[in-house]
Amino acid sequence: LYCGLGQPVQATLSSLKMLDVGKWPIFSLCSEEELQLIRQACVFGSAGNEVLYTTVNDEIFVLGTNCCGCLGLGDVQSTIEPRRLDSLNGKKIACLSYGSGPHIVLATTEGEVFTWGHNAYSQLGNGTTNHGLVPCHISTNLSNKQVIEVACGSYHSLVLTSDGEVFAWGYNNSGQVGSGSTVNQPIPRRVTGCLQNKVVVTIACGQMCCMAVVDTGEVYVWGYNGNGQLGLGNSGNQPTPCRVAALQGIRVQRVACGYAHTLVLTDEGQVYAWGANSYGQLGTGNKSNQSYPTPVTVEKDRIIEIAACHSTHTSAAKTQGGHVYMWGQCRGQSVILPHLTHFSCTDDVFACFATPAVTWRLLSVEPDDHLTVAESLKREFDNPDTADLKFLVDGKYIYAHKVLLKIRCEHFRSSLEDNEDDIVEMSEFSYPVYRAFLEYLYTDSISLSPEEAVGLLDLATFYRENRLKKLCQQTIKQGICEENAIALLSAAVKYDAQDLEEFCFRFCINHLTVVTQTSGFAEMDHDLLKNFISKASRVGAFKN
Repeated sequence: LYCGLGQPVQATLSSLKMLDVGKWPIFSLCSEEELQLIRQACVFGSAGNEVLYTTVNDEIFVLGTNCCGCLGLGDVQSTIEPRRLDSLNGKKIACLSYGSGPHIVLATTEGEVFTWGHNAYSQLGNGTTNHGLVPCHISTNLSNKQVIEVACGSYHSLVLTSDGEVFAWGYNNSGQVGSGSTVNQPIPRRVTGCLQNKVVVTIACGQMCCMAVVDTGEVYVWGYNGNGQLGLGNSGNQPTPCRVAALQGIRVQRVACGYAHTLVLTDEGQVYAWGANSYGQLGTGNKSNQSYPTPVTVEKDRIIEIAACHSTHTSAAKTQGGHVYMWGQCRGQSVILPHLTHFSCTDDVFACFATPAVTWRLLSVEPDDHLTVAESLKREFDNPDTADLKFLVDGKYIYAHKVLLKIRCEHFRSSLEDNEDDIVEMSEFSYPVYRAFLEYLYTDSISLSPEEAVGLLDLATFYRENRLKKLCQQTIKQGICEENAIALLSAAVKYDAQDLEEFCFRFCINHLTVVTQTSGFAEMDHDLLKNFISKASRVGAFKN
């Protein structure tokens, strides 16, 4: 039997890459250093303009527009810089969800519940309708319970305890609290009825509905049903839990809710969808709403994760082979069938395609201590243990690797070709300048004072390293001041860096009074001074 070889599969680091929180626009406000410290994050709000994150030190920070005090800082001031949420100091987050107000419901690793933010419909569960500006510990009816999962609809809240009980509170206009009435629920109330003797294993909320999966794999639903999102075959609201009978014989493991649509994942890796479909979010190939569970064909591989979020009309799924698919609303377009993305996790679908760009769950960022090729090379610069070449400059050694220098620099490719020496003496350039040049070949970056960058500009010109020339010019521009402006202008003229010359000249003209009183101006080369005065008069520097 001949067995043909499969196509080569490219497994790169990007397929293992840790989650990149930078894909959510709100994180553009954080520095690279701050992003490196993030271990958990949740992006929320009507425009994806609020974020809560935890750091490697278990500190909680918030950032953004702070609508209704949803950042929990005790005020309604927006913040463009991360602020620490001190009131939850020492608490570790197990799970977190958010509503449309927004309001926040958070469970700690010890099973305590804290809520804050918008509260016009009692969705904070503290018995009032005042917005909560700081996290409030919710213990009524939950005091001896350990909460293990939380979910928020638009203006209602749902929690699951470790013993499989479900509690709900908040807005109840469509029966989404499951109490049998449509009166708002100001404090946590256990959802009973059909769920009375059942053990619930996971929960989810759409805008105005709730889902609970029990340990037998059955799905129970209640709340608003105008788009068929309860999967009961009709569009009538349901004020108490009702089993989805159409899933008889199918064991459901996970449930996820969009704005008005529902996805479930079975123990066999199959996805079913129902509810609103105006953006193709059911993935059925059309835009017709479905009030019964409908199978979604993603690919032959098992699905291991489904994703949706009550503030969007987007759906996503991940296969056992690591492929991530999306369907529904995608940056203003309607995608009516599962579309294979280039992402490696479903979270990226919501960062890049959903409107608003929120997170569908609390993100977890694994620390990544793997060194890339570039990072490994950076570490080897000036390392005597691995080097096979030494440069002697100003009586000091700089350690390097012949092969890397030949790969990275045309000059070394020729000068080291037949060179057996392991020491090269260098007298044309100073130690800081030559060290910076060699370090650039390992790191692609430079860190120098503007004056030393002038020397490196000379070297870069000599070795025809154009990118390095640009970096030097950038360093000089950033470091120019009245004291060094003339020296930097002279250097720009000397090394024929025209763009830099123009920049230094303009700086001198704009600060003419101070610049002409510096020692640099007094010692200026005669020809350069004549040129400077002539050019300055042409641009009107000496007009009365």
